[in-house]
Amino acid sequence: MVAVKAFGSFEGKRVDQFTLTSASGVEVDLINWGVTVRDWRVPVRGAMRSVVLGFEQFDDYPKHSPHFGSLAGRVANRITGAKFELGGRSYTLPANENGCTLHGGPEGIGRLVWETDINSTGRAVRFSLTSPDGAMGFPGTLALTATYTLSGNRLKLELGATTDRPTPVSLVQHQYFNLGTTSDVLDHRYRFAAAAFTEVDEELIPTGNIIEAKPGSEQDFRTAKTLRDARGGPIDYDGNWALDTGRDLSEPAAVVTAPDGALTLKLRTDRPGLQFYNAVMTDVKVPGLGGKRYGKHSGFCLEDQAFPDALHHPHFPNIIITPDRPYSHWCEFEIG
Repeated sequence: MVAVKAFGSFEGKRVDQFTLTSASGVEVDLINWGVTVRDWRVPVRGAMRSVVLGFEQFDDYPKHSPHFGSLAGRVANRITGAKFELGGRSYTLPANENGCTLHGGPEGIGRLVWETDINSTGRAVRFSLTSPDGAMGFPGTLALTATYTLSGNRLKLELGATTDRPTPVSLVQHQYFNLGTTSDVLDHRYRFAAAAFTEVDEELIPTGNIIEAKPGSEQDFRTAKTLRDARGGPIDYDGNWALDTGRDLSEPAAVVTAPDGALTLKLRTDRPGLQFYNAVMTDVKVPGLGGKRYGKHSGFCLEDQAFPDALHHPHFPNIIITPDRPYSHWCEFEIG
């Protein structure tokens, strides 16, 4: 079923919360500001465990959220120099991180109120948004849809976009997970179906090189491991892994297990890349869900995506859509 209640308002528009509940007892709270997963509760040993980072009050989202649970776009991740060329024309975008455009700019789709349509029988909510030509500097009127469906322990996201002219689109869900009961995610165990990663410079800008993740290196997640070095110290991650080509999409691209072994997350996706981020720069000034404090390493993100800065690297997977070639993207998280 889907329960609805008012959750706040943003720039004169009402923000609602939609709670999806499955037959297995999983509960997911969504809000239509940024298509945000506000909370996600899973039955564990007779109790409910929250597995994402978020806030109790809406006003904390526009003021303090580092994209907790929201969608990012029109183009997720970084665009070098906050500009690109398309069809012989140059486009200038607002720079919101070190001279780059990050996650679509300061007023990207994850910071807007979307329209909604509920399917209570199917335990689904369909969100829609029209982004006008020129929004955040991007060309073309974009009609976006995002549908979240909860089935048992699986939450599926289906994304779509159509345009009236060629334009770049690369969307991503930006959930921060913590499957355990401690304040950090360093001792979770992580495994990815990825033998390579996209190299970045000191400012996290892709160089264009796709590098092999050498066996046993910090970039090699083909065998499950924690986020600690040989001395037990934390390792910081904020990079894109090139998921194995030709892989079976019905198999997980990433598997993460809580330190106590009570929960395992499996991510399935049709995207070629996976941005892995373990909250290196997170320092939230206000309490989160249940009064928790969110600092460095308090969560991890598995952002299934096209490669970052693809607009400046023609050999990366193409992110240009056209009226005849719309955008389509799905991912599914299973937690249990």
